[in-house]
Amino acid sequence: MDQRGWHPRKGGVQMKVLPPLIQSTPTAPSGCSAHRLEVINLHAHYGPVCALHGISFETTCGRSVALIGGNGAGKTTLMKAIVGLLPGTTGEIRWQGHAVRKRIPDIAYLPQRQDLDWRFPVTVRSLVEMGRYAHLGLFRRLGRADEQAVEAAIETMQLAPLSSRQIGALSGGQQQRAFIARALAQEAHVLLLDEPFAGLDQPSCETLGGLLRSLAREGRLIMASHHDLSNVNDLFDEALLVNRRLIAFGPPPEVMQTAALKEAFGS
Repeated sequence: MDQRGWHPRKGGVQMKVLPPLIQSTPTAPSGCSAHRLEVINLHAHYGPVCALHGISFETTCGRSVALIGGNGAGKTTLMKAIVGLLPGTTGEIRWQGHAVRKRIPDIAYLPQRQDLDWRFPVTVRSLVEMGRYAHLGLFRRLGRADEQAVEAAIETMQLAPLSSRQIGALSGGQQQRAFIARALAQEAHVLLLDEPFAGLDQPSCETLGGLLRSLAREGRLIMASHHDLSNVNDLFDEALLVNRRLIAFGPPPEVMQTAALKEAFGS
């Protein structure tokens, strides 16, 4: 490793594992833009199968990060490990300088749409209200401040006209926005999104992409697994390329190099 923190790798490609984040980030109203997420030497196994091997990186709120890799590369596993949903991992997750050993309201995970039961009878507003349970517990009534947080989340994700509609009656893009609104009502600073753009048409992708960029500018950290390599540079500030281990992390134009992509996806 040279003085800049670059690691030479096979094939002459240089990979930066822990890059200094020298760009300034916007200050959110909550002041969370200075908060740092660190993943340190993370390993994860499913039985005898190694799903993640020695993953290390760090980033801050105010950024949007694309998590890129092929099927089985460990993208979902990494997000579940960060949020505390995956037992049996080794290594360390640190948030604001403190080790994360269980789920905390600051970090929200949204699974892929295909993993959710859209027949569940709940309205958009009721779904977003669930984001307050992390602060209230299941049996406390929402107070004025909670109602305001719910309203603000619905407005931010442009769902006010749909707030009384059943979640199963929404389009794919609207469903994604509703679950993100729930995370905002939770007051999460970190949003981990599993394939949020999958199955969306172009207008829905553009709407969701614009909203996620706005959330990052306000000071949240957005990390999303993403499969469309053609628009990574348009949608994200950083790209994290994995194939069970970290291959590259940094600005998308630097990460999306032929040799690195070949290492991630194969020939």
